[in-house]
Amino acid sequence: MDSKKEIKAWREVQKKGKWADAFRGLYVLFKTTSSIYTQILVAVIVIILGFYFKVSSYEWIALIFSIGFVVVSETFNTAIEIDIDLTSPEYHPFARDTKDVAAAAVLLSVFTAVVVGLIIFVPKFF
Repeated sequence: MDSKKEIKAWREVQKKGKWADAFRGLYVLFKTTSSIYTQILVAVIVIILGFYFKVSSYEWIALIFSIGFVVVSETFNTAIEIDIDLTSPEYHPFARDTKDVAAAAVLLSVFTAVVVGLIIFVPKFF
């Protein structure tokens, strides 16, 4: 059993690296996931449209949360795929199912974001 002093020291080590680990995670996300660039491009277009149409504060909140929802879903999907590749290097139907379900979560978040975007922008176009 670890002593209290060792446990405290380990907590300090963990705290110091959390920000660096998080930014490294973003690096890994951008390095391994090509679709994140498309999602960022779409987010930039949505933000430009938001300024152009002068959307309300509540509409901005919905747009920003929708963008975040898609990016966070993609991040979790990437993490799951990396883990599955590590734990199941050979083909296994359960590994495929896990990856497909994680990808479906991203797809559902994209559908949700599209609906939010349509609700906000379609009336402004007409």
